[in-house]
Amino acid sequence: MEGDLQKTLGRNLRTHREARGLSQEQFADVLGVHRTYMGGVERGERNLTLKSVERLADAIAVDALELLTEGFTALPEPAGRKDLGEAGETVSVEGMQTHKKSRRR
Repeated sequence: MEGDLQKTLGRNLRTHREARGLSQEQFADVLGVHRTYMGGVERGERNLTLKSVERLADAIAVDALELLTEGFTALPEPAGRKDLGEAGETVSVEGMQTHKKSRRR
């Protein structure tokens, strides 16, 4: 059915985010995208390219195919890891290159 993969991808990203205890805003910040964009992806409203799916998967360290497969089970974040990437790392999603914000400690 049309849009099923988009919705599956969105559910799987939400599962991954929630398993790590991140808000949508925190998750979007880690990925270098806007919170409203991430919300649209999670709701299955965004039509991502395969390249974008691969980039998202790489950013959260999962196989792209897992994000497109119904029944994806996210594992909790390994102990001691506070972020899904390094501050200042370049992430490109939907052809947009952005830099993650540096986190003050």
